[in-house]
Amino acid sequence: MVSKKPRIVIIGAGMAGLTAANKLYTSANSKQAFELSVVEGGSRIGGRISSSEFCGDRIETGATWIHGIEGSPVYKIAQETNSLHSDQPWECMDGIPEHPVTVAEGGHELNPSFVEPISKLFKNLMDFIQGKAIDSDGFSSEILEHCARSCGPGNLSVGSFLRKGLEAYCGAVDDQKGFKGVGNWSRKSLQEAVFAMHESTQRTFTSADDLCSLDYNAEREYIMFPGEEITIARGYSSVIESLASVLPVGMIQLGRRVEKIEWQTDGLDGIHMENGYCDNHRPVKLHFCDGSTMSADHVIVTVSLGVLKRGISQDSGMFNPPLPSFKIGAISRLGYGVVNKVFLQLSQETTDFPFLQMVFHPQDSELRHPKIPQWIRRTSFLCPIYSSSRIVLSWFTGQEALELESLTEEEIVSGFSATVSNLLPSKPTQKSCNGTTDHNPGTTIKTVKFEKALRTQWGTNPLFLGSYSYIAVGSSVDDMDTLAEPLPQNSTSPAGTPPLQILFAGEATHRTHYSTTHGAYFSGLREANRLLKHYNHIGV
Repeated sequence: MVSKKPRIVIIGAGMAGLTAANKLYTSANSKQAFELSVVEGGSRIGGRISSSEFCGDRIETGATWIHGIEGSPVYKIAQETNSLHSDQPWECMDGIPEHPVTVAEGGHELNPSFVEPISKLFKNLMDFIQGKAIDSDGFSSEILEHCARSCGPGNLSVGSFLRKGLEAYCGAVDDQKGFKGVGNWSRKSLQEAVFAMHESTQRTFTSADDLCSLDYNAEREYIMFPGEEITIARGYSSVIESLASVLPVGMIQLGRRVEKIEWQTDGLDGIHMENGYCDNHRPVKLHFCDGSTMSADHVIVTVSLGVLKRGISQDSGMFNPPLPSFKIGAISRLGYGVVNKVFLQLSQETTDFPFLQMVFHPQDSELRHPKIPQWIRRTSFLCPIYSSSRIVLSWFTGQEALELESLTEEEIVSGFSATVSNLLPSKPTQKSCNGTTDHNPGTTIKTVKFEKALRTQWGTNPLFLGSYSYIAVGSSVDDMDTLAEPLPQNSTSPAGTPPLQILFAGEATHRTHYSTTHGAYFSGLREANRLLKHYNHIGV
């Protein structure tokens, strides 16, 4: 009887899946050692990486930033493939926008002298949470010490800590003389609204719908690469294409959506085992939505945490037999959220649109302007994707991001038009005292018109069901390690049970780089090396 090669099937052609495939295929002797396939449920490779164009500009509808270039494998690939330079304009080619114009609902531009102390407070609070050096002075230092003392042990959230800091800040400066308020805004309500604006931005970083669901203690274990944060000139998809370029035609199978994964928890009596794999039987069987099946010795599952959460539900039954309780617990406890982007094209007569920071009345306030839609009130900014661009961008998180997915293009354009008209009314400006101006003095703001809109839809896409993971209150980074453990467990499996049947990769399986493309990359490399080591190949 001729022995079969071990068959490895990778589910998902995103960053984790293609990194694993690239490593397995290019490692010494592995071309002859394995049968390798990548099955992708969608019509393209890339997963949550998807570069596109909108009105002539290159944009990212998925992953956008290289978060720190020093030590980043994504930056290295982009560098090696000459993807960091382009003659075509691209999203955030100028880097992170600077010099924001902060405007409160009703058209009140806030003086930087009012905004900056609150911005610094928020940054100091987040730096303290994340264990970074604090640039604190005066009340900021006192606030940090107060919050640290008052939080105590237990399941503390980022949101509750931040609110303690704001409460202490407002109490410390409440009696100061000077600006008391403007329009229907009191000083305190403005302070709280500017702080809430920064919270909305932080929500997009984490994908948490509410920062009160984001675990406080886990923030210090998250690792950022040093160096600047940049976008990729030729598009993030160029990194994906580079990883896939070494794979032979036919290895990646598109439109192959997995419906069920059958695996073995018991020993396979009577099955001849040779060289660590079954000679005449493969222990894993994949069922696809089109009714076809595929057997494998090892399956690397790289689907999103959102798909796994759906997969452990009784209605789905993605795994047969069901995953063990320790794995289900980790999947259930970890957080996974939705982040969407909206791109809008400005009319030709609209020029010099600012980096606009938007300050709104709370959603339960009676002072809200009725024409500003509810779904827009928890976004924080609207800005050109690079200087002089006619394309502006805004980010949405959580429930508002999901609501955005159900809107028509006309409803999105109408909502932003009403909002910007309220914030930047078309009228000559006058200097105001007490910390605000109607707008930059001596100028006239032209009516802002939007012509087109494009929004992403990660929450309702059945292949993703969201954007990226976070450590929720009640979970920990240990849950990500648990999620990464292969099945079956060696210590609890009966003798003769085939090893390493189901392996797990993806950003949600990396305890220090979750939510990032480089975390996904490292996880794919980890699982490829696990299999290479199992078969006595050399993994790096």
